[in-house]
Amino acid sequence: MSPFDTFAKTTSQLLSLPFDLARANYAAAVRLGLIKNSLLNSARFEQRLGAAERLTLGPWARKV
Repeated sequence: MSPFDTFAKTTSQLLSLPFDLARANYAAAVRLGLIKNSLLNSARFEQRLGAAERLTLGPWARKV
């Protein structure tokens, strides 16, 4: 792996941290009962957050 590839991967991971924290907070809120446990709501949240991540980070966004 070249130094540029390493830099790009590290940068991508750092920039995606707020989105990972949002996912973790959503999961914690569901576990605590603050948000209704629903597969449909969870999928909608993930779609919206994924879209926001791709829009915000552009080429730095993770590709699944």
